[in-house]
Amino acid sequence: MFTDLLTGQAPVVLFGLKRVMYYGRADQPLDFTTTANTAEFTAAAALDPTAPRYLRVAGEVASVRGLQQAASQATGQPFKLLRVGPVSVLGGLIKATKTLMPTSNEVFPPWQGMQYLHNMFTGLPKLTPLDNARYPDIRWTSVREVLATRK
Repeated sequence: MFTDLLTGQAPVVLFGLKRVMYYGRADQPLDFTTTANTAEFTAAAALDPTAPRYLRVAGEVASVRGLQQAASQATGQPFKLLRVGPVSVLGGLIKATKTLMPTSNEVFPPWQGMQYLHNMFTGLPKLTPLDNARYPDIRWTSVREVLATRK
């Protein structure tokens, strides 16, 4: 997931409520990378004639509990967890949204962001092993740093 989404578009860190919302397990490892770090790594790989076809990176791997800790540290205020239900509940919400809003001229229909979160919370897209060390000059931006930039 692009870490930058946590400060607005991805309803996971709910700053107003001081909660970190999730489906499934609070200990599921999740991959986060800023768009800037993704671009930096991509540029380095594009200029590297020895780069393999597939590379896997995550600026930080954090669970929902890790997000809770990062949000608390970034804001100086305690955040709590808000478990909405099992991942299947989110799957049901996606189905309902697709049924109620079957067509859309939007580039990203409402259900697409929900599907993105659903996939992450299942753990299936968890990348392993990570190739972060391939370009040692890249300084990976932490989740806490991104959350601290929220005004």
